[in-house]
Amino acid sequence: MSHADEHAGDHGATRRDFLYYATAGAGTVAAGAAAWTLINQMNPSADVQALASIEVDVSGVEVGSQLTVKWLGKPVFIRRRTEAEIEDARSVELNQLVDQGAENANRPGENALDENRSLDEAGEWLVMIGVCTHLGCVPIGDGAGDFGGWFCPCHGSHYDTSGRIRRGPAPTNLPVPVAAFVNDTTIKLG
Repeated sequence: MSHADEHAGDHGATRRDFLYYATAGAGTVAAGAAAWTLINQMNPSADVQALASIEVDVSGVEVGSQLTVKWLGKPVFIRRRTEAEIEDARSVELNQLVDQGAENANRPGENALDENRSLDEAGEWLVMIGVCTHLGCVPIGDGAGDFGGWFCPCHGSHYDTSGRIRRGPAPTNLPVPVAAFVNDTTIKLG
């Protein structure tokens, strides 16, 4: 084999390698563009993103009453608790609780003491997603159940005045969403 033939063979291999990598690169770019289009269409629409946070006027919520609002397709309980409800919730010790985690998005990793679940320091305001953690039913409130809080009649889960599971099949406390007071009469969810 002459030197010219040897050189031509190298050239063919180099060209073949280039075509292989160029085709593979173009295919990767095309697959990436198709995947991005598919993934991007799964993002929430603008109207859903607008509802990702809402402001709720709580000026009409009297002590001892509850307001239920719909947020992200779920009921949210906003309760203005009485002194007796707060005292009852704050007298519970951790070892009495089924779920000892606060389940509070505002205070991740905290224990389930009432102070870690209420929205304000005094404990007057309690905000929770109103979906039973057993199978997703909506518990009834206003002192329902054996612990004076909420009761899920579907399967018998009893929650106390802090929304903590005390008896029944529910594995965790009612979750507390990201929430904060914007001013004295408005709570922002999300």
